[in-house]
Amino acid sequence: MSRFELKLPKMGESVAEATITSWLKDIGDEIQFDEAVVEIATDKVDSEVPSEKKGVLIEKCFKVDDVVEVGQTIAIIETDEIDETVKDNSELNSEINKPLEVEESPKEIIKELEGSVNDIISEDEVENISESGFLSPLVKNIIKKENISSNELSSITGTGKNNRITKSDILSFISNRSVVVEKSIEPKIDIQSVNKFEVSDFSDEVIEMTKMGKIISNHMTQSVKTSAHVQSFIEVDVTNIYNWRSRVKSGFEIREGQKFTFTPIFIEAVAVALRQYPMMNISVDENKIILKKKINIGMATALSDGNLIVPVIKNADQLNLVGMAKTVNDLASRARNNNLNPDDVSGGTYTVTNVGVFGSIMGTPIINQPQVGILAFGAIRKMPSVIETEEGDYIGIRKKMIISHSYDHRVVNGALGSKFIKAVKEYLENWNSNREI
Repeated sequence: MSRFELKLPKMGESVAEATITSWLKDIGDEIQFDEAVVEIATDKVDSEVPSEKKGVLIEKCFKVDDVVEVGQTIAIIETDEIDETVKDNSELNSEINKPLEVEESPKEIIKELEGSVNDIISEDEVENISESGFLSPLVKNIIKKENISSNELSSITGTGKNNRITKSDILSFISNRSVVVEKSIEPKIDIQSVNKFEVSDFSDEVIEMTKMGKIISNHMTQSVKTSAHVQSFIEVDVTNIYNWRSRVKSGFEIREGQKFTFTPIFIEAVAVALRQYPMMNISVDENKIILKKKINIGMATALSDGNLIVPVIKNADQLNLVGMAKTVNDLASRARNNNLNPDDVSGGTYTVTNVGVFGSIMGTPIINQPQVGILAFGAIRKMPSVIETEEGDYIGIRKKMIISHSYDHRVVNGALGSKFIKAVKEYLENWNSNREI
């Protein structure tokens, strides 16, 4: 027998610590290789820490809500590997020889679940669950709480190691199931309740912020305290881009099997502008300015629970439009399914957000520290516009949007902030309508 120290892994550039949010295993539990042991949260993303060894959990080095630094030991796992250093240590040998509680077998899992899901899981489901791998205590608890039936459980495709059903798989299934149920229920109105005044109906409800919500709140507050925010706005005629995308998107979707949105076009324009104005691709470290050589553009993405996450498109200026579209779709999809890795949300040098998808014509976004700028794209609208021609001016209908640029006035003056946003406008308005993708 030997003792394996499970350490907090490196989670990308600038991530030095994480908070323990929940333990997925208890002392004495058997742990399979690559099975999640503990859940953690950083200021970037929530994730699980899997075990690199098969064995039994014998020690938890931290409690829930403790902050752990990268590289610190968070748990001790006893493995079947021979450790020469403990052969002559009688005290350790006596501990090793103690009987261990092992992970429940699939049949025991079924037996435990039966009391909570009204006997809806039968012995016939044993093999199905076995094929999906062991269920973590967290997943089992969610199954009990949500009364997931055997048919529903068998319909879930696990995305973990060896098709293991993960917490993300269960939560995604519950979210989709809730939508179906809500649509199928006819709303019933109790006239007596409507006519009867009840004080309880008007009482305040206290809602606890989620862990991610607290982190975002702190991140935004610190940004406002740190940077001198100032904004510039500019109107952009995107008629040519709108018509071009309408022409090419069907072919792209048939060929690539993916949607082709405006987002990769907008991000390409920002990448070009950052090459033109590299002093927007910087960060501030006290009294020093750090000029970033790589252009890594963060893409603010709204989640179903109302929170926000910013996956990063690495080396955005090196991607062609097809590569940009695929990267945008992949990151957005994995963000909404809670499948991002810590490295996916680290290393950003500039950020964009699309407030237009929610109907806003413009916004004043908060800078994503330690960056110095963020661009918001507003809704595309049909607008009357003066069109200049050699034959004279006339009024026409054009598709336009407003882009907003928030930048750090400590290091970015109004001239640079305005020139940068104008460069984005010019790139979009001079779009080649004959471009192929």
